[in-house]
Amino acid sequence: MEENAMAQNYRVGRLSQEIQREVTDILMKRVRDPRVQGITITGVEVTGDLQQATIYYSILSELASDGEKTQIGLEKAKGLIRRELGSRLSIYVTPELIFERDRSVQYGDHIDELLNKLNHPKD
Repeated sequence: MEENAMAQNYRVGRLSQEIQREVTDILMKRVRDPRVQGITITGVEVTGDLQQATIYYSILSELASDGEKTQIGLEKAKGLIRRELGSRLSIYVTPELIFERDRSVQYGDHIDELLNKLNHPKD
C-alpha cells in the first residue's frame, strides 16, 4: 500500500512540473492577451485525484488594479490553456485550472522592509 502511495505522489509531483512548464510556454507563445504578459508561473499544486490544478503566478507590479487585470486575463484564457494542456500532456483527463496570485514574493519584500527598519532605527 505504501509503495502505491509513493508512486501516486511521484505522479502528482511530475504532473505539477509538466503543467508548470507547459503553462509557461502556452502563456508565452499562444496567449496574446496583454494582461497576462510578463507573469511568472511560480508553482502548481495538483490534487491527488488529478482533477484540479492550482497554478500560482506572480507579477512585477504591486498595483491592485494590475493584479485584477491579470486575473481577469488568465480567467479569459483558461479555456485555451486547458485545451492546449490537454493536447500536450499524456493524461486521460485534463485537470480543471485555478489561477491564484502567489503573494510570497510580496510577503518576502515586506519582511525585508521590516528587518531593515529594525537594523536602522530612526533617531
